[in-house]
Amino acid sequence: MTSDHDMLWHRCAYLGRVLLPLVDKEPWRQARRHENLQAWGIDTAAGERLIETFAALAAHAVAVDASLSVAGLDAVSLRVVADAATGKRDYELLAGLPSTFADDRDGHIINVFRLYIYKGGQYSHQLTQLSTELRHALLVLAERAPIPSPTCGDVFRRAAEAGLTQ
Repeated sequence: MTSDHDMLWHRCAYLGRVLLPLVDKEPWRQARRHENLQAWGIDTAAGERLIETFAALAAHAVAVDASLSVAGLDAVSLRVVADAATGKRDYELLAGLPSTFADDRDGHIINVFRLYIYKGGQYSHQLTQLSTELRHALLVLAERAPIPSPTCGDVFRRAAEAGLTQ
């Protein structure tokens, strides 16, 4: 049986996975992001996976800090997640994570994220650059929304409409 905490992480990870495909509805955004990643010396595929993970970690941190349930995540503003992405220390994003992950890829990329934090130096700088890129992506989605304060639930609805599966 899956715990509420594991389900919360799964939902946050889904937010991370759908974020970039939704932002990339305007193809030039992906090209710009790829240029940024290359300029920063970050492999494109690894950088995009880290951005997805950063989004999941930021959403999870907000939910854990507010003691939200899985359903409560839907009401979290994208701007709050964007603020957490750049306002929390990297290691603060790791607090409250599940001890194991149903998807081995999540466990692996979390370990990569931890390694970046612990190595410091250029890796820490790259995390800062990735957090800025994530914040930008979240704000792009927020600005595109037809409502004034879009939430994670709105992103989930757009992802379902776009056929992005969980």
